[in-house]
Amino acid sequence: MPSPISIPILFLLAAAALPSSSYQQAPAPAPQPPRGFYINCGSDKEVQVGSIRWIKDDGFIAVGNVSAIDKPNLLPMLATVRFFPDKTARKYCYQLPVVKGTRYLVRTTYFYGGFDGGKEPPVFDQIVDGTRWSAVNTSDNFRRGMSTYFKVLAMAQGRTLSVCLARRPDTASSPFISALEVVDLADSMYNTTDFGQYLMSTVARSRFGSKGEIVSYPDDPYNRYWAPFADGNPTVESHSDISPDDFWNHPPAKALKAGVTTSRGKNLTVQWPPAELPAASYYVALYFQDSRTASPFSWRVFDVAVNGQEFFRGLNASAAGVMVYSNMMQLTGKMEIVLTPNETSPVGPLINAGEIFQIVPLGGRTATKDVVAMEDLARSIENPPPDWAGDPCLPPQNSWTGLECSAELPARVLSLDLKNHGLSGSLPDSFGNLTGMKNISLSGNKLSGPIPDLSGMHTLAALHLDGNQFNGTINPSMGTLVNLKELYLNNNSLSGQIPDSLKNKAGLDMSTRLRGTNLIEAGKKETE
Repeated sequence: MPSPISIPILFLLAAAALPSSSYQQAPAPAPQPPRGFYINCGSDKEVQVGSIRWIKDDGFIAVGNVSAIDKPNLLPMLATVRFFPDKTARKYCYQLPVVKGTRYLVRTTYFYGGFDGGKEPPVFDQIVDGTRWSAVNTSDNFRRGMSTYFKVLAMAQGRTLSVCLARRPDTASSPFISALEVVDLADSMYNTTDFGQYLMSTVARSRFGSKGEIVSYPDDPYNRYWAPFADGNPTVESHSDISPDDFWNHPPAKALKAGVTTSRGKNLTVQWPPAELPAASYYVALYFQDSRTASPFSWRVFDVAVNGQEFFRGLNASAAGVMVYSNMMQLTGKMEIVLTPNETSPVGPLINAGEIFQIVPLGGRTATKDVVAMEDLARSIENPPPDWAGDPCLPPQNSWTGLECSAELPARVLSLDLKNHGLSGSLPDSFGNLTGMKNISLSGNKLSGPIPDLSGMHTLAALHLDGNQFNGTINPSMGTLVNLKELYLNNNSLSGQIPDSLKNKAGLDMSTRLRGTNLIEAGKKETE
């Protein structure tokens, strides 16, 4: 498992605030909405906010209750929540269709609003696929009447991406969520990070020398939030716009429109982000653009250092703009950027924007064929446990109810125990693809249909299907399961003969006594 991360500090850095009241905007031509999903959690209708269509969460999640927020003048995506009172569920998951290998920006938004009559919002965890991403604590912003949002960049490891909430030992009331956004990114964006091994959790994304509103869509087609940041340094406005497509990360031109600077020959020092960083690895991207009109003389040359470490030497910031980055930088505490001008530079250094992400090791993934088989099983059962969504095995403390999984990665499903769970439906053919399975206990339910071919389950030691409504014959291949020691099929509606491969299997404890069927009973050891 990855080393623990200082989550309490991380979420304070990653959590940002938005005003919860509505606002007026001047009419403007409506651009095309960005690609992806904009989900208004708990809403019973679609709503249009600017150029973005927020859709209902029906079809993305099967559990939870909904509630309206009794506050005036709320933004539509803050006016309802989906909350999760079921304390038995290990997680509550949204599942979205995605393209495998594509990178996505995931943003979760929370506005408590006292929907449950309480005075303090609960603290809980959020999970992306099999990785615990961060804690969610919105108390400070709630007291100020603000919403809280979190952002992470993740790559789709399969055909679906799950975003889940989960209780912690200190979770006092129901976890909740107001809005969920999943936006696909261009291939070049943040492409120096190995997303097969890591997530990138947003710490800060700022436009320097700016005041006022957050820059987002439509200025940023990926709807990233570029927050204003100003300190005591002089500010400048750029005379020309960059071309976002000239940068790997596609920053919007408006994010680089202003900057902070200093006089010719002086160092420029910027302490950003304002909060201290927990000791970890970080991706840092810094953006620079000469503020003067483009000409043969519109250039600035300076060295860039971060916390006393050389970041880039001899950077030439032209009117076209430039980005420099480090994708695995070790940082802790306050971060200080120092720009030292070249002796020949005609003007002082400047900086326009920055992004910083904490690098979060992935928590692993369940083996693909086990994921497919378990998802098929969840669809074949009419009333599966409420936490049967997302990664079946991970994080380990949030695996699906009834599953035991291996510790090594990719995780394998080793055991399924849902006896007397009130299940109905059938077992899909792909159930036999759970080849790491050792024990299956589905006794005392209302499962029906034939028992699928389980000949690939070479490690299976115990199969308890008694007390259901299975029909058809017993597959002779069960006798080839060399590790099978217990086979309980009594009290079903099976027919035909017990295969010789089972009758003659040494050391097998078998029970096949049935309810009024024509199965010819035989076995090494009969039990009721």
